[in-house]
Amino acid sequence: MAPCTCSSSLLLMAAAAISQLLLLIPTRCSAKVPAVIVFGDSSVDAGNNNVISTVLKSNFEPYGRDFFDARPTGRFSNGRIPPDFISEAFGLRPFVPAYLDPMYNISDFAIGVCFASAGTGYDNETSNVLNVIPMWKELEYYTEYQQKLRSYLGGKKAYKIISEALYIVSLGTNDFLENYYSSFPIPGTNGGGRRAQFPVVGQFEDFLMLLAEGFIRELHRLGARKISFTGIPPMGCLPLERTTNFMGQHECMEEYNAVAKDFNGKLGAMVDRMNRELPRLRMVFSNPYDKFYEIINKPSAFGFDVVSVACCATGLYEMSYLCNRQSPFTCTDASKYVFWDSFHPTEKTSQILAEYLIKSLLLPTFS
Repeated sequence: MAPCTCSSSLLLMAAAAISQLLLLIPTRCSAKVPAVIVFGDSSVDAGNNNVISTVLKSNFEPYGRDFFDARPTGRFSNGRIPPDFISEAFGLRPFVPAYLDPMYNISDFAIGVCFASAGTGYDNETSNVLNVIPMWKELEYYTEYQQKLRSYLGGKKAYKIISEALYIVSLGTNDFLENYYSSFPIPGTNGGGRRAQFPVVGQFEDFLMLLAEGFIRELHRLGARKISFTGIPPMGCLPLERTTNFMGQHECMEEYNAVAKDFNGKLGAMVDRMNRELPRLRMVFSNPYDKFYEIINKPSAFGFDVVSVACCATGLYEMSYLCNRQSPFTCTDASKYVFWDSFHPTEKTSQILAEYLIKSLLLPTFS
């Protein structure tokens, strides 16, 4: 009997099928990154707002219903958020705990810790709006963390973690939507807000750029060398902004999107310049705008059914305490929605955005 043979075309088809299967396997790496350290706002807050005096909290149902053990942690999501997926991709724990969470201590924080606070911004006046943790305080917590790390591991091991960790910085949206474009006066600004001080939005962008640069320089001085610096999303397409866009038939606020793109361009240029200026710094600009905008404009291509409203409650304006388990309207399957509440993406959206940045930028640069 003649031996069985396969044609070259069949071999190619088999190879292609295997390649497609490999793409479905989560990206993981036993990397040169010993820890993931997070700064920013609600896009990356793992629950620090739980223990401060603010109305901006999410440590109650239905938040967290798709997290491990269906536990509301203070993440503004039905499940995990981008740093959690990034930590897992680098072969670390599948979530990054909040520094102020009493469930964890320095032994947990040695491989990952989050200092972010929902509602904060580059501008201190932004954090004053809802009485959340300003960025200078996040840095203060970080210096405290370094001291605890040295006491726990010794100076040499602590230095290795501090210098080799991946630092994620993600904020900026609140500076525009809760500060500059808000109609509510901000304490300490004579009642007029930053818009009175900077009548042209580009002036406010430049003001924020100075604050962002100062933050990165201080983080570098404290030992950070590997930084993922995140831009802002198409903020004009958030359900809250669409809900209030009466004149535009509840479509995206393109004025806000244009500001986001312009500001991201300035941030990207700053990242390039600081890489040249600061010794041994390796900072990448993780810009989520284009991929997020693609999801919003072609939701079905990513498996979504609903984009203009959020899953929680009516999906029009609810966030924090307005998104609660007493609402009879919250959707049953968040994976069909791009947004979880009126301001924040679902776990599925966060995973798509995170994996895009992981595969295209973070693993190639830092592994």
